[in-house]
Amino acid sequence: MSPKFQSMALLSLCEVAALGLWFSASAVVPSLAQEFDLGATHKALITSSVQVGFVVGTLVSAALGLADRLDPRRFFMVSALVAATANLAILWVDVTSPSIIVLRFITGACMAGVYPVGMKIATSWAKDDMGLLVGILVGALTLGSAAPHLFNAFGGIDWRFTITTASMFAFGAALLINLVGLGPGIRPAPRFDPAAALYGFRDKALRYANFGYLGHMWELYAMWAWIGVFLDASFRLSPGGDDASFLARIATFVCMGLGGALGCIWGGRIADRMGRTTLTMGAMTISGGCALIVGFLYGGPWPALVAVCFIWGATIVADSAQFSSSIAELSPPDRVGTMLTIQTSAGFLLTLVTIHAMPYVVDALGWTYAFSVLAIGPAFGVYAMGRLRALPDAQKLAGGKR
Repeated sequence: MSPKFQSMALLSLCEVAALGLWFSASAVVPSLAQEFDLGATHKALITSSVQVGFVVGTLVSAALGLADRLDPRRFFMVSALVAATANLAILWVDVTSPSIIVLRFITGACMAGVYPVGMKIATSWAKDDMGLLVGILVGALTLGSAAPHLFNAFGGIDWRFTITTASMFAFGAALLINLVGLGPGIRPAPRFDPAAALYGFRDKALRYANFGYLGHMWELYAMWAWIGVFLDASFRLSPGGDDASFLARIATFVCMGLGGALGCIWGGRIADRMGRTTLTMGAMTISGGCALIVGFLYGGPWPALVAVCFIWGATIVADSAQFSSSIAELSPPDRVGTMLTIQTSAGFLLTLVTIHAMPYVVDALGWTYAFSVLAIGPAFGVYAMGRLRALPDAQKLAGGKR
């Protein structure tokens, strides 16, 4: 087994195990709400505080250049240990108090030392296959993020067991990451420069790549957050609606998890062979089209609806890793970690807007037209990546394949 293959396999395992702390919130909130009679605001904060924590954590990490100035494996290890401890502490606090919100915030902040740092390690091994390597990593995470829908389809899981298991996996990831090798692309630590975090928006090529990513994120997490609710409501209007909840959860896992994982790997292979901007513009065009038409299938025949949602689930995340790969290829070699961190920070900050806006959009427009608002993001993303494609720096992408 080659060092590259071994390191990528271990890294993917560590990323999924550690980021399970984040994804587990989606699985336990319904159980917590039922047992403790939580209000709507408290339920929303248990989930959104993780993302707010991640945004704050990535901003601090980018300002201090931690992803480039520290050994990424040690940074990952400490982050995973703190996050796992904060997650496990939920078992000993009053779930109805603000303590759980603080603990979820800490967990999210520590993910800044896991997700973008893992991508940096992956890019250090890349040689004409960066899109595929990062795509495999993101595909594994996509499958993990959809897993709660599968668990809930078969009766749910005890929230204490979920919290404990997720924490134990993260503790294991913190230890296992030390066995991951660093590729030849790792550069010596640069000098401290707090202004370096702004380079991603000062440099024209990086700015367009980041704008493309923001267009992608406008659509992605809002779709992930609400597609299950949409399918459940639609299936209830179809014949056989008595099994709507079960079928909706299975369909959500298939479209979001399996479709997304396949899309990431497929997207990585195409991007390495045909170019980053080619893949991202094509994927966003298809996913934006799905956002426009999926509502017109609401309440209609389920095979057609699931088929469109599967295509949407595959294409909406097929380009995700390619934005990260573009940033890695366009960044100064000693600042890749910081540039990836600031990219994810800006993207996840934007998701807080679209995720929380969707219920109001549904109330105003109904499910038939609600998702069409998400098509604004891919349209902007296609424009940004088209502008990047026209720049001379685009030759740095995918070995000159743009």
